[in-house]
Amino acid sequence: MNTCALPLAEYPNLPPPVAVLPARSPRLRTLSVGVIGPGRVGSALLGQMRAAQQRLQRDMGLALQLCGVVARKRMWLDCDDPELNARSHSAQTWRPSDLDAFAAHMRGIDGRHALLVDCSASDEVAAHYPAWLAAGLHVVTPNKLAGSGSLDRWHAIRAASAHGARLRYEATVCAGLPVVQTLRDLLDTGDELLSVDGMFSGTLAWLCNRHDGQQPFSSLLREAHALGYTEPDPREDLSGIDVARKLVILAREAGRPLSLEDVSVQSLVPRALAALPLDEFMARLGELDAPMAAMLAQAQTAGGVLRHVGRLDRDGRAHVGLAVLPSSHAFAHTHLTDNVVQFRTLRYKDNPLQVQGPGAGPEVTAAGVFADVLRIAEALTVQS
Repeated sequence: MNTCALPLAEYPNLPPPVAVLPARSPRLRTLSVGVIGPGRVGSALLGQMRAAQQRLQRDMGLALQLCGVVARKRMWLDCDDPELNARSHSAQTWRPSDLDAFAAHMRGIDGRHALLVDCSASDEVAAHYPAWLAAGLHVVTPNKLAGSGSLDRWHAIRAASAHGARLRYEATVCAGLPVVQTLRDLLDTGDELLSVDGMFSGTLAWLCNRHDGQQPFSSLLREAHALGYTEPDPREDLSGIDVARKLVILAREAGRPLSLEDVSVQSLVPRALAALPLDEFMARLGELDAPMAAMLAQAQTAGGVLRHVGRLDRDGRAHVGLAVLPSSHAFAHTHLTDNVVQFRTLRYKDNPLQVQGPGAGPEVTAAGVFADVLRIAEALTVQS
C-alpha cells in the first residue's frame, strides 16, 4: 500500500493523504483520486477525505485512494519511491508538473475508476477537461474558469462528459451550498426558470452587512483583508467579475448561452485605482470611502439597505452591482459571509425557492467538492 506524506515545510496545512484500507468485502469499490492545486481548498479537501476514509469504507463500501498531487511547478505520483511514500512525514520524490503525464498515470492501464479534482484557479488546467473526460476520467472542480470561459470550450466539455465520465462543479457557485444541484433538480423535473437573484459573494456580503456608516468602508475592507475574507488582491472581489462568472455558470446550467462579456457589471473599484500595483492600491483605499458613503446614504434615505446583488432575468439578461433593497427584503437579513440565492420558477413563482448559508472559506468549499466526489462514487460499479 502506498501512502503519500507531502513535505510539510512547503505545505504546512496539508494533512496526510487518504490511504486505502484493506478490503473487508468483495463489494468494495475503489476510486483513485488525483488532486490538482494543494492550496487552501485542496488541503482542506485532503483533510476531509482522510477523516472520512474509515467511515466511507465501512458504511458505503468505498475506498478512496490518493494517487497523485500536482502543485504549480511539481507533482507527486504514488508510483514514485514507494519506500519513502510508506513513511509518514518523510522526504518525497517530486517530478516537474506535467498535466498530461499526471492524467495518464491516473487513468492507468487497469481500467480503474479515476477522478481528477481541480482545486486550482487555472485556465490552463480547465483547458484539459475535454480531453480528460473523453479519456474516461471523472472531473470535480471549484474552478469557475471552465464553466464561465468560452462557450466553445464549454460545449466541448459538455460533449465530452456525455460519454460516461462525469463532470461536477457544485462548488463553483456559493462554495458548499447546493445551488447548482437545486437548479438542476428543478429543471430535470420539468420546472422552468424565470429568474435568479442572489448575493453570490461572501466577501461583499460581509462588507455590506458591516457598512453602516459607523466607520469608513476602507477600514472594513482592511479588516476583511486581514481576516482572509478577500482575495489577496481585494479588487478581484470588488470588481464583481467573480459574481458575474457565477451567473454565467447558472445561466448555462439552465441552457442559456450566456458569456462573461454579456453580463453588465458595476465595479466598486474607481478607474484610477484599477491598474495600480497592489501595494499602491492598498495605500489608497481611502478613495473608496466617499462613493461608498454616498451609496449608503441613498439606501438609508430610502429606508432600505445596500446589498451587492447578481441577477439573471427571464430573457437571459444578467447584471451585477450594488442595489438598494427594502428592509423587508430577504437579502436584508443575511449574516456575516452568507450567500443567498433565490430561484423564481413556474412552480415557485410567487414565493421563490431560497438557498442560504456561508458562501466563503476553504472548509465549506472543500465540503462542496467532497460531496461532488461522493456523488460520482455512488454510481461506481465494483471492479474485480
